[in-house]
Amino acid sequence: MKFFIDTANLDQIRDAQELGVLDGVTTNPSLMAKEGITGRNNILKHYVDICNIVDGDVSAEVIATDLKGIIKEGEELADLHEQIVVKVPMIRDGVKALKYFSDKGIRTNCTLVFSPGQALLAAKAGATYVSPFLGRLDDISSDGLNLIAEIRLIYDNYDFETQILAASIRHTMHVIDCAKLGADVMTGPLSSIEGLLKHPLTDIGLEKFLADYKKGN
Repeated sequence: MKFFIDTANLDQIRDAQELGVLDGVTTNPSLMAKEGITGRNNILKHYVDICNIVDGDVSAEVIATDLKGIIKEGEELADLHEQIVVKVPMIRDGVKALKYFSDKGIRTNCTLVFSPGQALLAAKAGATYVSPFLGRLDDISSDGLNLIAEIRLIYDNYDFETQILAASIRHTMHVIDCAKLGADVMTGPLSSIEGLLKHPLTDIGLEKFLADYKKGN
């Protein structure tokens, strides 16, 4: 399972990279704005700054919702850096753009996916990644994890190469559950990854080891 971090904060990305388990980054206009990154040129520069920190894929989102605009923005983003994956919304023109980019050898991440049917369309159109937003489904009392399971079943049935990128991860248990279901990638806050480190018995055991060591010295 690949670990992506969902942020535009460079310090958090560095922390995740230094942990040694980071495989990539996802971000979006809202996360950019949260860090005070506004204006097209500043946003493009920030994507490159992220690519210079991490070793893996960096999803960069288009703003346009029409086919011509999505293609124009996507090609501009792809030209920024070899690690860039173009993030395309699950809409009619988005699916058309996924096929266009696939034919051109440009990698894509189909975002805002909330149903198995949408994930099936994305895979048929040649998306590199599909991003089901399980946390947002949980927020409205739907079963986000069930969506991951359904997509996994469909993709395995037909040997689709599209990777399931479990998005909108809220907490550490989401990470574990997605790993059990066979998601190829998770993306969430740094806290959801760091939470995997924690267990009270680890803390108790380490405290005892150190105490016993001190007794003998």
